[in-house]
Amino acid sequence: MLGRRLACVLAVTVLLFAASVSTAAVGAGSAPVVGSASAGIDSIPDHGVGFDAPARNASAAPEKPRIVSIYPNPVLDDDAGEFVVLWFPPDTDLAGWTLTDGESTLSLGNATVGGRVALTTDPGAASNLTTYPIVVLDGTLSLANGGDELALAHDNETIDGTNYTDAPDAELFRRVGATWRWVPLGATDVEPVRADGARVRPFVLPDAPSVPLATLRGAEDRILVGGYSFASERVARELERAAARGVEVRVLLDDAPAGGISTAQARVLDSLTGSAVDVEVIGGSYARYDFHHPKYAVVDDRALVMTENWKPAGTGGNASRGWGVVVDSSKTADALATIFRADADWRDTISWQEFRRDRAFTADEAANGSYPAEFEPRSMRAEEMTLLAAPDNAEGEIVRLLDGANESIAVVQASIGSRNQPFLRAALRAARRGVEVRILLSSAWYSEADNEAMVAWLNQRARAEDLPLDAKVADPGDRFAKIHAKGVLVDRETAVIGSVNWNNNSARENREIALVVEGEGVGEYYGRVFDADWEGGDATGDPVGGTDLPIGLVAAVLGVSTLVVLVARRVRFAE
Repeated sequence: MLGRRLACVLAVTVLLFAASVSTAAVGAGSAPVVGSASAGIDSIPDHGVGFDAPARNASAAPEKPRIVSIYPNPVLDDDAGEFVVLWFPPDTDLAGWTLTDGESTLSLGNATVGGRVALTTDPGAASNLTTYPIVVLDGTLSLANGGDELALAHDNETIDGTNYTDAPDAELFRRVGATWRWVPLGATDVEPVRADGARVRPFVLPDAPSVPLATLRGAEDRILVGGYSFASERVARELERAAARGVEVRVLLDDAPAGGISTAQARVLDSLTGSAVDVEVIGGSYARYDFHHPKYAVVDDRALVMTENWKPAGTGGNASRGWGVVVDSSKTADALATIFRADADWRDTISWQEFRRDRAFTADEAANGSYPAEFEPRSMRAEEMTLLAAPDNAEGEIVRLLDGANESIAVVQASIGSRNQPFLRAALRAARRGVEVRILLSSAWYSEADNEAMVAWLNQRARAEDLPLDAKVADPGDRFAKIHAKGVLVDRETAVIGSVNWNNNSARENREIALVVEGEGVGEYYGRVFDADWEGGDATGDPVGGTDLPIGLVAAVLGVSTLVVLVARRVRFAE
């Protein structure tokens, strides 16, 4: 994270210096000008997510003009490019409107505006930082990096105001509901998107690896793939065939997944780009997110959302227990496509061809396990779907869902970040009001010791408080190799499927995507899977092995073995 942010500051400095030199533009003393942002950046849809993000819930826009965001600490000399974003009702005459920082008061001029506009005294630099129409102020706007106050007034009556302290380099101070927070320039701020009932197809892995392939195979217009890593040759062939028949095919991946990019992934991505598939990686110098970690595809008017990566261990069905769902909803698909384009069309992305030059890749043994198809995919109708994105809205929505549970909560996760993690705290609150809570964690080598400790603590809390809560580490048997799912089931009728891990980095710093799907059929489907995984054992449901050793002794032996391995290897980011 630190490396990416430091590189961001340096790269923005270089870029803005070049922009300010090449733009002999409108001077600070010019009359107010309202115009579009610089070319090459305005490909992000106006209704979508720009660098300074659109209004959350645009249908509930404010009635009065207001301060939306402040960018006080650009990285050019003298903070060139500072700007303030304001919102105005349609056809607002700026005559009589002023902005003050307590030291100087600037008139907004006589232009007529509506919606969001960016106010600046340096349009040459600011136009490279925001897509909003620019209003050029006559005077000096000097926003102090150590802290400042701003007030928006009309005819000497203050209409809105805010203040900040200690502005970080190249970050935006943005209004989020009733609060303000610092975010990287370019981070999105989208609302959950709810869609009415539609046909859905829930499935699980490793049981049904044919579902992602079949979903891609039917594409006619577009395939937009968002992922963390991609090494599936079978999926790549489907994308190449789609591109050959004229389908728009784009792939967006993280530039630094845990363990690095493998030679297998590099080979697959080389093949894709050689077949006219647009492959880009996100991160690097302008990183808005710690990791681009979602697992999804937009296929025409359908959305495919999973917990699994696009590689043999995940979508290939060769290792991990994962959850997935295909949603036949144009509203959901379009919302997900908007997020894809916002993520792919900004400065922290680079083409795979350019990224891979002179790079070395890591050795990686592809998973090649074989597992039974115990749970076949099913087609059914869901009552409602809600698209969530992190860090924008997923944490609050999932906490609210858990806080609304009445009867039961089932959680399947690779791991849990800490005892104070907000999702876990919400699950404990639910147990304290009588909701039955079960938490199933992975037994993968890199997380088993921590998961055993978490399970022990949770079960101790349950005994101490007499809570209807139980936690355990999964026993995969011969049904899968490890749990990689990030699933939640509430009241046996609402399922959360997606890439959001139960740790704060995932919810607050990563790009993640999840779908909340409501319906008794969906709940029953994932409920049966969870019940089977909870019971453990082989594909028949019988306990594995035949050992009579106490579970605690087995866990101790495994813990020692795991510790030895962990001394030699560390996983810096749990997928």
